[in-house]
Amino acid sequence: METLETSLDRAYHAIMRRMVASGRAPHYIELASELHVSPDEGREILHQLFGVGVPGWLHPGTDLIASFAPFSNLPTQYDITIDDMRGWYGQ
Repeated sequence: METLETSLDRAYHAIMRRMVASGRAPHYIELASELHVSPDEGREILHQLFGVGVPGWLHPGTDLIASFAPFSNLPTQYDITIDDMRGWYGQ
């Protein structure tokens, strides 16, 4: 059985991989699919991850990732360019 710490580590890396690859944070259902858990478990893991102090936040009143350091899922004045490609925003 996977420990909570391992689940949170896997969730952190899954979110970071998605942010780097696409500039967009996954929805908790997408996260659940990647972690091979139910959607409800994916939502709970997401909230637990932010509850332990991961630098970032959910959009108020939702289960949507607004920011996941150093990236922002919402447009900001901080454009990030990777390999001459734009499409990411910084916190």
